[in-house]
Amino acid sequence: MKIEQLHRLFLTCSGVCTDTRKIKKNTMFFGLKGENFNGNAYAETALENGARYTIIDDPEFDILNETILVEDVLMTLQQLAAFHRRYLKTTIIALTGSNGKTTTKELINSVLSQKYITIATIGNLNNHIGVPLTLLSMNEKTEIGIVEMGANHLDEIKFLCKIAKPDYGYITNFGKAHLEGFGSLKGVIKGKSEMYDFLIKKKKFIFVNGNDPIQVDKTKESKRYIFGDNNETTDISINFIEAQPYVKCTFENLELKSQLIGDYNFNNISAAIAIGSYFKVDNKTIKTAIENYIPTNNRSQIIQKNSNKIILDAYNANPTSMRAALLNFEKLAGFKIAILGDMFELGNDAEKEHQEIINLAETLNLNSIYFIGKNFYKTKITFKHINQFETFDDFKNHFDFSQIESTTLLIKGSRGMALERVLNLQ
Repeated sequence: MKIEQLHRLFLTCSGVCTDTRKIKKNTMFFGLKGENFNGNAYAETALENGARYTIIDDPEFDILNETILVEDVLMTLQQLAAFHRRYLKTTIIALTGSNGKTTTKELINSVLSQKYITIATIGNLNNHIGVPLTLLSMNEKTEIGIVEMGANHLDEIKFLCKIAKPDYGYITNFGKAHLEGFGSLKGVIKGKSEMYDFLIKKKKFIFVNGNDPIQVDKTKESKRYIFGDNNETTDISINFIEAQPYVKCTFENLELKSQLIGDYNFNNISAAIAIGSYFKVDNKTIKTAIENYIPTNNRSQIIQKNSNKIILDAYNANPTSMRAALLNFEKLAGFKIAILGDMFELGNDAEKEHQEIINLAETLNLNSIYFIGKNFYKTKITFKHINQFETFDDFKNHFDFSQIESTTLLIKGSRGMALERVLNLQ
């Protein structure tokens, strides 16, 4: 079946789904395959649960007149998304970067949705499956689509841009994330900059953080809108005030008080302000939209537990974000405890990067630090206020929340460490 024909069928459906547990009536089900699962095997279940069509690539599970057999389900999903994007002609804003992608995407959506009908990537569904699903969630009424793109190796952003064909793009930053796949920070910059390459080649528009010299240099040949704290070199000036712990800043004679902690979130807020301004959202509306945004899903959340204040940032971690979180944490007043977990996907740099975080931690004015995970356990420490545990269970047997009062705690680690479990310790 040609993609044009499949698209006509798609338009009669209520949406797409890849999980039979989430099937809604009249959806189009794609039986994706992975190392440990075969979605083809659930074609019949999908139909029983209400799917209108099921797309499979294994003849063994073909049900006469009820399934659509294709060569490759994943490739078909991607091709359908690319066709649908061209069909809709919706304005697409794409963003990538090493840190802050999801928070920035949520902030941009919060601002733009005040004036436009928007669709944004749900959660962090930002890969070769998530981007197509995001595009296919849009319809004729969607005015602006905000598509987050993640990558852990070269050519991935290039591929996602070919599917989404963004009209605008923004890169949050270049940091030490996914070094295992990119090989080095230089590889990270090259990989993330594939978005710049696409946008410049297609003569599209780029939003640029004017305080980042790498981004300014890489976009000098592009059509761009620059934000930063320099009135003479930027299209909009945004100035940082403080982060104690919430970020405050000013723009267009307005003071904005966010519910986001850490000065590292200033750039995320600035991007949302700039993009909102470019798309002519009223300044006071921008201010209100950002001030009302509350982070969720273990991303820079502030949680009160008895007399203690907890900064829960346990969704992800890499050397760049870990360093920024620690430096910001040190600036806060009061008794402070940091609970930090291993950083994943660092490849051959894992030992070096974990030791550098240890070295940094030993220079900071923190009352106590707990490091959890096999990588941190291998590092060398000097000071007694730093504790190492190879596993979470080892840490759990040592840590008791009931013995802590009037303390600010930072909890940060890679997703696989699941450090939100600390909240359940008594």
